[in-house]
Amino acid sequence: MSSTTVRHLVALRYRDGALLALDQTALPWEKRELRLEDAEHVAAAIARLSIRGAPLIGVAAGYGVALELSRDSAALEQACQILVAARPTAVNLAYAVERVRAAALAVAEPQRAAAALEAARALHAEEEAASDAMAAHGADLLAGARRLLTHCNTGALAAPGRGTALAVVAELYERGGLEHVLCTESRPLLQGARLTAFELRELGIPHTLLVDSAAAGLLAAGAADAVIVGCDRVAANGDVANKVGTYSLALAARAAGLPFVVAGPTSTIDRDCPSGAEIAIEERSGEEVRTIGGRSVTSEHTAVRNPAFDVTPAALVSALVTERGVASPVDAQSVADLLGAPQPAYRSSPR
Repeated sequence: MSSTTVRHLVALRYRDGALLALDQTALPWEKRELRLEDAEHVAAAIARLSIRGAPLIGVAAGYGVALELSRDSAALEQACQILVAARPTAVNLAYAVERVRAAALAVAEPQRAAAALEAARALHAEEEAASDAMAAHGADLLAGARRLLTHCNTGALAAPGRGTALAVVAELYERGGLEHVLCTESRPLLQGARLTAFELRELGIPHTLLVDSAAAGLLAAGAADAVIVGCDRVAANGDVANKVGTYSLALAARAAGLPFVVAGPTSTIDRDCPSGAEIAIEERSGEEVRTIGGRSVTSEHTAVRNPAFDVTPAALVSALVTERGVASPVDAQSVADLLGAPQPAYRSSPR
């Protein structure tokens, strides 16, 4: 297959004093944008998963602070509290809010809205550049892979630019080496079935959708050359919190002797979190499991555990791909080395 150029979606953009966000709860059936004008609206969109993906919710929250300050220059702390509370697991959210908060506090109150907007825009640009760099590093690492398996959604709907793990997939396809992608449906929110399959179709990348429970058996049967996933938080020791079902895939990949690769920007690494045991795991409503498409699939009285994430120990991760390079093996020292490394200059290839 010859080299192919693919295009990506734009999930988030700031325009004319508002944040315009592609409503991911409407996909793949309808492409519609939400117009968000204050911190409360941005936080609500994040909480209901209209905006999702660790890097993307961080950027959205940064803009949310700026939007609130444009309405009330004295509302900084209230805006930050509302946004940080929207979702607990992804570290990018708190990181982005604190970064924009610090920029606002560094100037006099009348200039805070402008300073916050400048910081949010800078964060947005950095995450886009990080996506391109991750794509290049990951494609170099997986240059020999012809078939990949991925989980949840990690493309332009999850992170600015081309995304994280799906950015690597797109880069491999552009280079002409990738033949096929297996994507899981990603229970309980079906973000793989609704969003990843949608993105892969938009990108023109051949793919097949799997139920989550089929993945381990297919890996054992040799249906993929590697597994690549994203991450919502990486602890200082390299443990990875990601969409529930990731840990199972890591165990299956280890049993099959396959690389299990995690891709995410360094903004997803929480140097203050010693290990995965300290990561807060969001538990969502049982209705997301008891119903599908608004119809009940079990008794309304059925008890449900609905964790949105699980933690994969660093020892099961073959490599951590970031914009600053690749950590392998993944452990406290290699993660610390990534955080201490200078940001390399990177120019994306034309698309």
